[in-house]
This record gives sequence, structure tokens and C-alpha cells, in this order.
Amino acid sequence: MTQNDAGDSPPALRTDQLGRRYGRVWGLRDCTLEVPAGAIVGLVGPNGAGKTTLLEMIIGLLEPTEGELSVFGETSHSPMAARLARVSYVAQDHPLYRDFSIADMFHLGRSMNPSWDQALAQARMDALDIPLKRKVKSLSGGQRAQISLTMALAKRAPLLVLDEPVSSLDPIARLEFMREVMATAAESGLTVLIASHVVSELERLCDWLIVLTSGRVQLAGPADDLIAAHPLLTVPRATPDADLPGVIIQRTDSDRHSTVLVRADPARLAAQQHPAWQADPVSFEHLVLAYLQRPSARAATDDIAQAAARPGPSTKAVSR
Repeated sequence: MTQNDAGDSPPALRTDQLGRRYGRVWGLRDCTLEVPAGAIVGLVGPNGAGKTTLLEMIIGLLEPTEGELSVFGETSHSPMAARLARVSYVAQDHPLYRDFSIADMFHLGRSMNPSWDQALAQARMDALDIPLKRKVKSLSGGQRAQISLTMALAKRAPLLVLDEPVSSLDPIARLEFMREVMATAAESGLTVLIASHVVSELERLCDWLIVLTSGRVQLAGPADDLIAAHPLLTVPRATPDADLPGVIIQRTDSDRHSTVLVRADPARLAAQQHPAWQADPVSFEHLVLAYLQRPSARAATDDIAQAAARPGPSTKAVSR
């Protein structure tokens, strides 16, 4: 599990009651998170869940309506230059100036970012065998993605935000892009936040997980802790919900048995374990899909009712 080894240094990302309203509609509300430096974070949610709102507040394109956000200690009240220096961003469509050469793009990056690392940018182009004189419009989709990633990495910000970065790429380009991200993170300790609909890809890459639905955080924390806090129980079909430990996230009934995903403290689960029950670990993908499919009204009601009585395995493992 990734930990912040810097003692008293601030977390990579912290939000406290963060919210953003569009007119009368809340795009995101009551978002409280704390992500340690060096984590590889998967951000999952259906369209309209609040992912883009959260990302745009992190990268400084939106201001919060309520609450506070900080990136490596720089809050939404800090000077804009200090905030922007902490985060780099790769958008889904990899926007670049089509008539610019790669050298022109790098010159633009260098003029806008005081910590720009031209040597890193040049080394990545040499490794990818892409001449700096090439025009952006002449590049393949995979090459444009690599240019966007290179510009984000050359900024030398400690937090890299990726918004569906490989959704338009072919399988080989996807693999190469994410391989570069993970190699850089392993080498430099970079914190990475990846928004993606491809849950299987996040399972392979991420050690932290955030699930958003209906503008609220449903699940947040280290992936291993979240999996440990969500046993998958097989129980007799007649077992009532009230007899099960913790909060029921998903229940599927057959003629004789029921499969129930619960959020439960391991100690309480062990104390209430029934001889007729079988407890198995849940997979990363099953856990994510269960929360995505969970009715929002039930989620809010269950969380309010259970928060005080049964917190998760750590105060940061299951968000409000």
C-alpha cells in the first residue's frame, strides 16, 4: 500500500466538504477525501456523476461553491500560480495546436511553466523516435497522446491528472501510454489520478480507488483496505437483511442461496459469522460495479444510519 513517507508533508490531495453548484443543481457535493503522495488513484463513475467537476476543481478550471480543496498544501485560496504548479493534466482529446511543430509545443510549455524540464521532453522524444520538427497534424493518435503526456511530465508537477487518457487509442497505443505513466510514477514518486470507465484497467494500475455516483463520493480509500472491508457472503436464501453484519451493498437471490456484498468491520463479521455462511473476498471489479449500480437514495440512507455505529477499517477507507 502506498504511503506518504515524508512525515508531516501534506497529502497529495485533500478535499473537505467540497461542492460545486450549477444554478440549482449540484454537480458535486459533500466530497471529503485525503489521498497520500505517491498513490495511483482510479476515479470511477457513470456519466454525470461529478468526475469532470471534481477534476476541473483540482486543476483550477472551476472554483468550489462550498468546502475546500488542496493539492500538496496549496488550497483553493492560494495564489493561482502556486496552485497550478502542483498539478499537470492530460485531457481525453489530447488538445494540441495542429499547425505547431513538436518543438513549438515544447517552447509553449517552457514559456508557461517555470519548472519545465526540456531535457526530459527531449529524452522522451528521442526514445519514441519522434523528431521535434514534426507537425502535430502529421502525428498518429498514439503519438499525440505521447506528446500530451510528455508536456504534462515535463512540467514537473507532483500530481498528474489523466481524464480518460487512452479512450480513443488502439490497444497497443493504450498499453504504451499507460506503461510510460507507471514507469514514471515508480521512478519519481509521482501521484497519479486516472479517471476511466475501464475498471479492469484501473484494477491493474491503481492502489487507490474513488467511486462517484450522483455527485457524491460513495467509496474512497486504499484498494486493498476497501476489498478487505467488503466480504462477499453466501447465505441461505431465507436469511433476512437484519441478520447480516454491516451495510448491505448488493444482494442477489437464487432459489436456495443469496450472494450478499456487505460493508462490515472484519472483527464484527468474525463475531457474527454463522456456520451456514460462506465468506469470500470480493474482486476489485465486482466491488466497483456494485457501488455503481447501488441506488443513490439507499446509499445515502444507509451511510447516514451506519456511519456513527460502524466506521470502516480506517477513517479514510470508506468516505461519507
